[in-house]
Amino acid sequence: MPDFKKLNEIDPLKRIAEKETAQEEFSPMDPPGAYAPPALEKVEYAGMHPFLQALMDEHKAAVETLNAFENALLDIQAQGLNREADKKLRDFFDFFDNHIASHNRKEERALFPLLHRRLLENGEHGKGPEAVTGVDILEDDHAKALQLAAVVFNFFAMSVRLPDAASRALVLDAALEQGKSLVELLKLHIFREDNVVFAQAHRLLGKAELDEMLRESRTTSFEK
Repeated sequence: MPDFKKLNEIDPLKRIAEKETAQEEFSPMDPPGAYAPPALEKVEYAGMHPFLQALMDEHKAAVETLNAFENALLDIQAQGLNREADKKLRDFFDFFDNHIASHNRKEERALFPLLHRRLLENGEHGKGPEAVTGVDILEDDHAKALQLAAVVFNFFAMSVRLPDAASRALVLDAALEQGKSLVELLKLHIFREDNVVFAQAHRLLGKAELDEMLRESRTTSFEK
């Protein structure tokens, strides 16, 4: 089983709370439609630096896993928990723990710090009391996803241990709803990175800087 114990060693909700007000002031990452990015010059995958391409490739694998997880949630909602559904849940949480979480850490350590500085220097930030960039929003998404994944994992675990049938059904329903929220959060997050933030990185970061990020990503462990 995946190990979510270390989630308790961080406080993602605190990080979210610290930036809550600033998020409301930021417009480039809060478009009228969730999947309607601001008008930016589109950068095709083939034109991206290999480091950004690698991140996009990892996104594709994540979306495939999210689709499988979403289908498992629908199957559980229709048929209840069974051995096959339990395996699908375990597969998802293993993937989250071993791939999605490490992917997020790679972005946070290699890409986000420099990109955040360049966005600030270029004036591409919110106009509120704090200068919030798209990087701040993405980091909050990472924190929310970690917290939500832990909630979903624990709800599913509780749903098979509670002795009372009504309580099991209630907790299972909560697990399913929170699981759907996790899927939507991650899909929207990936869309924003692929269509907005990586285009900004392509425009604002130099080849040598991206080359160094690629080298770091190949030689550095982004495990817990």
